[in-house]
Amino acid sequence: MEAKRPVRLGKGLSATAMVLVLSLGISGCGTSAATDKMTTGSLSRTHGQPIENMSAAQLQDAARALGQTYVQNPNDKGVAIRYATVLQMNGDPDQSLAVMRKLAIAYPKDRDVLAAYGKALAASGQLEPALSAVRRAQTPEYPDWKLVSAEGAILDQLGQKDEARRLYRKALEIKPNEPSVLSNLGLSYLLEGDLRMAETYLRSAAEQPNADSRVRQNLALAVGLQGRFDEAEKIASQELPPDQARANVAYLRSMLSQQNSWTQLKKQDKSAATN
Repeated sequence: MEAKRPVRLGKGLSATAMVLVLSLGISGCGTSAATDKMTTGSLSRTHGQPIENMSAAQLQDAARALGQTYVQNPNDKGVAIRYATVLQMNGDPDQSLAVMRKLAIAYPKDRDVLAAYGKALAASGQLEPALSAVRRAQTPEYPDWKLVSAEGAILDQLGQKDEARRLYRKALEIKPNEPSVLSNLGLSYLLEGDLRMAETYLRSAAEQPNADSRVRQNLALAVGLQGRFDEAEKIASQELPPDQARANVAYLRSMLSQQNSWTQLKKQDKSAATN
């Protein structure tokens, strides 16, 4: 039976969701022609495919192929940024940061490099330096919506939700109906525990024609956290193999069950203390 009442997020779950689903939205910056024309190894099979849509196996192949090209010319901006992004999505934020730190030395004033460097810093948990890098990359007179949204995502991770949401709305003024920004705005509410508001923004994001798989996975998360597991699995199955979608929802059920068990234990402790 599906739960009818929204589940409030606990502190631990909020932190986990923040790390997994907030998007800085700047992974596409700085892609060079050299990167676009690469046909080394698996890159020929994923030519033109956005990194965020690659499977785990494709990401591993892309990391190997890009790594070989990167070694030949570590100052190729497009290759280095793409390599760093693939490393982040492959679960290696420290190596990604090392790549971007070296590139930032070579291009200390380049906006694309500073933006990607900020993303790498944030992925490694260095939020204050990440915020500084993203702000240095921004041009106030011609603000880049991706950088505005990226700054908001970092502020959300720092707990400054009101300022983060102001920036998301500013980004939407520059780029109306942008799904990655709508998604971040929805996740900001999700992390606060306002699941219905989160679902509203995430559903709007998922309905946009250029929404990617991450947006729909975020919607599945918001729906699942409200106890509507069958609906969440249906949404997740549009992007993932059925067995993986079922496994994700099963894990979500387990987390919520454990959270509810702890809530019940706390209630029992309080009741015993008052008797």
